[in-house]
Amino acid sequence: MSWVPLLGFSFLVFFLLVFLFSKFLGYMKKEQNLVIESFKDSLIDKDNPVGLNREELEKLKQQQQEAQRHLNDVISRIPVIQKDGRFQIDEETIRQRRAAAQSEGRSGAINNDTV
Repeated sequence: MSWVPLLGFSFLVFFLLVFLFSKFLGYMKKEQNLVIESFKDSLIDKDNPVGLNREELEKLKQQQQEAQRHLNDVISRIPVIQKDGRFQIDEETIRQRRAAAQSEGRSGAINNDTV
């Protein structure tokens, strides 16, 4: 027996099964009110990698912006100098601030354990 009729028969069976499967899926979607998402909708969005809904995503973005502003504010208060091509904490300025704070009697405002 030649392989051509066998190949033709197997393609016929394959397409018959694909047709029956598509009919079955259509029937099940209609019967159970299912909506099958497209593949494009299921791709990871760079702005929303965990798949949050719109309200949660906006709330998370707002919290991150507030945290970023707070972080920038805190970092801007740290005195730094550039030494040997690297940024380092300016210890002299910190000592002066501590001395000024201690002379004003508010030693609790600045933690002496930090640099």
